[in-house]
Amino acid sequence: MATTVRLVSLLLINLVIYMSATAQCSITKHSDPNPAEFVKSSCRATRYPVLCVHSLLAYATVIHRSDRQLALTALSVSISRTRSSASFLKKMSKARGLKGREWRAVQDCVETVGDSVERLKQSVRELGRTGLGEEFAWHMSNVQTWVSAALTDDDTCLDGFGGSAMNGNVKNVIKERVVHVAQVTSNALALVNHFASTHPTPSP
Repeated sequence: MATTVRLVSLLLINLVIYMSATAQCSITKHSDPNPAEFVKSSCRATRYPVLCVHSLLAYATVIHRSDRQLALTALSVSISRTRSSASFLKKMSKARGLKGREWRAVQDCVETVGDSVERLKQSVRELGRTGLGEEFAWHMSNVQTWVSAALTDDDTCLDGFGGSAMNGNVKNVIKERVVHVAQVTSNALALVNHFASTHPTPSP
């Protein structure tokens, strides 16, 4: 399982690098002797800055000082971690001893977190289409919509475990996993929003 997760992460980062190379016109290049500082300063704009730094610092040399590359990398990390949680939930749904409501809630989570993965993948594809043209704002609006929808999916999963009647180990384990991916995705959305806000608007 660990090997699979590592391979998925490498594939996602390779995708980020490829998409970056095909859209060089939209990437701001700087000669920064310490790209880690860019990641740290950018993460201050997120809701969970410590988690943001911990998630992205390893990719600082790929990100450099590009807001676009930072957003792409954050989304790729979010996909990797959400996909890992989706796989965990599938295993949980087959576990013995689940009560009726627990089983239904886990099944719902399998579906909603799976949807979250697909929405995040769509957001990466959409962000890859952004450039300096007049359609930038339209593409970015689509990215923001997809990422926001992914967050809603995470919340929907947790809603299924609402109420004291659902308290227990199953709820605690799933909540820990889903809250983590929701926080990572929330940070990615904040970095996407920052990239969208700092991009120059073409003159009419």
